[in-house]
Amino acid sequence: MQEKSNFTKYFKSDISAGLVVFLIALPLCLGISLASGAPLFSGIISGIIGGIVVGFLSGSSINVSGPAASVALVVYTAIQTLGDYQAVLIAVVLAGVFQIILGMIKAGTVAYFFPNAMIKGILASIGLVLILKQIPHALGIDQVFEGMESFSQNDGRNTFSEITYVLSNIGWGATSITVISLLIILLWDSQKLKKFVFFKYFPSALAAVAVSVLINELYKIYFPGLALNASHLVQLPVAESITAFAGFFSFPDFSQLGNPQIYSIALSITFIASLESLLSTEAGDKLDPFKRKTSTNRELKAQGIGNIVSGLVGGLPITAVIVRTSANVNAGGLTRTATITHGLIMLVCVSLIPTMLNKIPLASLSAVLFVVGYKLTSVSVYRSVYIQGKKQFLPFIITVLVVLFTDLITGIIIGGSVAVFFILRDNYKHSYFKKKEEGEGKYKTVINLAEEVSFLNKADLLLTLEHIPKDHHVVIDGSKSIFIHPDIVEIIEDFEKTAEFRNIQLEIIGIERRQTSKGFWIG
Repeated sequence: MQEKSNFTKYFKSDISAGLVVFLIALPLCLGISLASGAPLFSGIISGIIGGIVVGFLSGSSINVSGPAASVALVVYTAIQTLGDYQAVLIAVVLAGVFQIILGMIKAGTVAYFFPNAMIKGILASIGLVLILKQIPHALGIDQVFEGMESFSQNDGRNTFSEITYVLSNIGWGATSITVISLLIILLWDSQKLKKFVFFKYFPSALAAVAVSVLINELYKIYFPGLALNASHLVQLPVAESITAFAGFFSFPDFSQLGNPQIYSIALSITFIASLESLLSTEAGDKLDPFKRKTSTNRELKAQGIGNIVSGLVGGLPITAVIVRTSANVNAGGLTRTATITHGLIMLVCVSLIPTMLNKIPLASLSAVLFVVGYKLTSVSVYRSVYIQGKKQFLPFIITVLVVLFTDLITGIIIGGSVAVFFILRDNYKHSYFKKKEEGEGKYKTVINLAEEVSFLNKADLLLTLEHIPKDHHVVIDGSKSIFIHPDIVEIIEDFEKTAEFRNIQLEIIGIERRQTSKGFWIG
């Protein structure tokens, strides 16, 4: 009933956000297809399935799934090894089966052990990489595939040398479109214009894209030297008939099931896709304005079903993707209606109006991604982590730097390891104690925090608070605590925000509150 109410309440904003996510996801799907060495339409297929199928099955309200750069190298290597994309599709299907099994055995709870410092570092690094990787597209150099996140690139340059190259080869047509698009987005989203209903629900990104298409068409007529050619526009395959469109789909070659290499590739896809999906889910919950908690086991099952469907019809592996999820939140997406909408729009548009989509300049989409990237990696993000102390800031900044100079998966592994090192070094004994009391016909749960409460208690405390029934009295007593880890702090803060909606009477005893740039924290 509550979900239906939210569907109605946030329908307009979700539809608007779905349009924005579609605009961002379209070139990313195509770019990841190219980086994978797979058929161009394979990324579109997985984007559609990630939006509709996974969006419908997932318990997350804001996650957006589709093809991810993290699995592009695995697919590329697999195609070279097996020599046939249809054989790779079997590995995608098997990876989906493995993910469902992981969800059934509740392996998704590993996400509760991702340190917050690492999650924040991943979000900030994705924003930073997003901005740096979009600079070439914004200035008219499109030799690097959209969606490529790794430091080393397919053109032999890296993130920084590419920018140096671009600055000496600026395309003024693309640059002018980027600047105009960015100005439109910033003005459109200003508080003055948001007072009007039209500006509130009509996406600024869509307005910028529409104007950029018009500008480029005018360039073709009046200033041919500034006009962008096909290499600087969205390049979607165009089918001349229904039969030709059907030819865009591929199907698994099940005769390869006996090939042991298939299973090795499937396990690689399972590991990377599951890891990124769990991280994206945890990160998405942090971005969610309502601080809702997603069942990570359900998310694994949803991703698994999505990968099975994607593999059966020729799509790339699917994961929850931080960039699209962030764009969804920034655009006002509040329920899974936005995610499903983006998939439906992609299905309709690539089927019916691919020629029109191919007029969209990549430069205008870069402007949209600049805004998304900045919100993820703004100065206030770094400041808020810095004031929590070096035990939080060092894992955070190391994660940012590792992702920037390598790739996402390496950043997750190294950043997480650094965070765990600090925890294990400084906190070898942490606990809390819970007891239930009954008085005057009402139950009360008392949680006494120990002298030191660390990140290691995160999952247990989170599950304890989530399972407290409605109409309950809860006391969190930290009067004996010397140290409370910031991860525990955020759990208590989130519980405090949701307690009133569950009619839970909450008392917090002996815990000092200190003002920070992001609100109050406890410790």
